[in-house]
Amino acid sequence: MSPAPRDSGSPTADAAIGSLERAGALLDAFDATHRELALADLVRRSGLPRSTVHRTATRMIQLGWLDKPQDRYRIGNRLFELSGLAPVRHELREAVLPFLQDLFGAARTTVQLGVLDGAQILVVEKITGHRPMPMLSQVGGTVPAYCSGLGRAILAWSDESTLQDVLAAGLPRRTPRTITSETALRRELALIPDRGWAHEREEGNVGISCVAAPIFDSAGEVVAALSVTGPSSVVLPDRIGPAVRMAAAAASRAYSTRRWAPRSRPEPDSQARSQPQSQPPGQSVGS
Repeated sequence: MSPAPRDSGSPTADAAIGSLERAGALLDAFDATHRELALADLVRRSGLPRSTVHRTATRMIQLGWLDKPQDRYRIGNRLFELSGLAPVRHELREAVLPFLQDLFGAARTTVQLGVLDGAQILVVEKITGHRPMPMLSQVGGTVPAYCSGLGRAILAWSDESTLQDVLAAGLPRRTPRTITSETALRRELALIPDRGWAHEREEGNVGISCVAAPIFDSAGEVVAALSVTGPSSVVLPDRIGPAVRMAAAAASRAYSTRRWAPRSRPEPDSQARSQPQSQPPGQSVGS
């Protein structure tokens, strides 16, 4: 009689799941302001017992997930290598980067690429030049979607359920100019499609403004946004907006073409498949 297959509720499976959860807790302890952590800090921020943290971290170092050059832990190079395989980095970033570079050359201030991640915007790429603004999130960091140009450029073309998720997370005030009312936010989002770009004026950081425009895929779905961010005296929407909109439209075309390009030659007897158009339907706002 053949042995019964091991089910997902077996002790071995439970142990594996527990190990992954512990590793995840340690990785979650790091963020943009906590890039290196001593053992005591890793214990405090992960909420795990000290012995568990030490044992799990040691194994993660062996796997390359963590590094410990001296007495402090940090994210390992193996995770950096793997992050380059994620579609948001490998496909989106590579397709959009040339247009970010062109936009930076025209604006001469920070440009960013972001995607919606829950109620936050994940910063995928950023070009700052020789005058970086430390108050802005770094690549891999997040900013609230409701009070950022990147977030509003995406939300203006998103469905109601996506907006509801953002609203449910709350709209806390970050500066005196932050929109904290659902009605006011909806009113602001309704204005964006007609002009083709979002404008955030000193709602996330005092003295800093942002103009952003959406990036679409081949089906016309919004997938990301790019922006110009800098001092309010420099980032003037009437002057910067058209350039941001055109850069986003060109990036949308490039991303759509790259995303749906054939990865390999078809088999001789395979039927030809119709490919989505490389020009997203939503590009009327960016032309």
